[in-house]
Amino acid sequence: MSRADRWSLSAVSFVVVMAILGVLVERATRRTADAIDARFGYTPDPVGTRQFLAELDQPLFSDAGKDVMQKAQQKDTFLYRHADRAHREVYGKPFGPWKQGIGDCVSFGWSMGSYVGQCVDWAEGELPEPPKLVATEAIYSGSRTAGRLPPVSQAGYSDGSYGGAAARWVAGKCKDPSVGGILFRQQYPGADLTTYNPSRAKEWGNLLCGGGQVGLALAKLANKHTAKNVALVRTFDEAAASIESGYPVPVCSGVGFSSQRDADGFAPRSGSWAHCMCFIGVRYAKNEGKRDGLLCINSWGVFNAGPKWPADQPDGSFWVSRETVDAMLSGQDSFSISGVNFRYRNLDHGNWLQPVPPEARTPSPARLIADTFHLAQ
Repeated sequence: MSRADRWSLSAVSFVVVMAILGVLVERATRRTADAIDARFGYTPDPVGTRQFLAELDQPLFSDAGKDVMQKAQQKDTFLYRHADRAHREVYGKPFGPWKQGIGDCVSFGWSMGSYVGQCVDWAEGELPEPPKLVATEAIYSGSRTAGRLPPVSQAGYSDGSYGGAAARWVAGKCKDPSVGGILFRQQYPGADLTTYNPSRAKEWGNLLCGGGQVGLALAKLANKHTAKNVALVRTFDEAAASIESGYPVPVCSGVGFSSQRDADGFAPRSGSWAHCMCFIGVRYAKNEGKRDGLLCINSWGVFNAGPKWPADQPDGSFWVSRETVDAMLSGQDSFSISGVNFRYRNLDHGNWLQPVPPEARTPSPARLIADTFHLAQ
């Protein structure tokens, strides 16, 4: 074999080896990204959120919810109890945390906010029937495609979204006004959304509701159920007033927390989470002698442990202190969401709000270990 032939063979071998290494690195990188994205998925787009806010007549909750702010009485409020009542009516079992399977946390935070808000509307007599659960896949899809600024027809398969895009989609304020809103956990033409499917979420995250005419039809069906109002929440006091009137707050931030609640049900701040969750409760120091806080429900199933307050605090949730709430909201990508015009509501806290016994809500050690192990995979 000539020197030239040996050189050519060596060059080809080098190219082949580098190609194989490239594939291995890409796969390893994807596995690492998937491991991260499976728990998180918040990818901030400050420019996109500001562009969306510029489209709103009253983008700030301090303006849009002025009546709510002025009339708030600083009452401890637990919106999960409205959700529990509605969930038992529809499904015959208690309300509990959800669990994401890919980096679609933004859709989980916004679906939770949409669902809990509708449960309150039903309890207040503003909806004729208790709502079904809200399908996360459609919000994830819409927030990555038509809800973005500028909109995209194909978003790719890398996970993630942001609050402004989800707000735009859920409120039905996309460039195409015929799409955007909410789909429920039920059967639709061309898609069975009765249960969460992470593979569908991944596919729909690339193309609007799966793409094609079926996807467009589903996007238009979502437009039959849109949020009446969304407005940017920037402080603890704004979020607390919003919740007191029954308007949950999907919260996008980079603040992380311990998985262990303290004696009062609060989780200490720890590390960084590029994550979206949802505030669904408020408590005040003046009412029970502890400290101000908002109740945050996560989308990792039963991932944490420790004392609860009150006894029926949902699994997978934790209280967040006033100072940490302000830090979370400082990213300016968290919104109050409402199915009615923002106005103060003195929520009905009837006898059906009596706390559930602790043993009915506290997870068994075996269940907690199993869920923790699953998240570590």
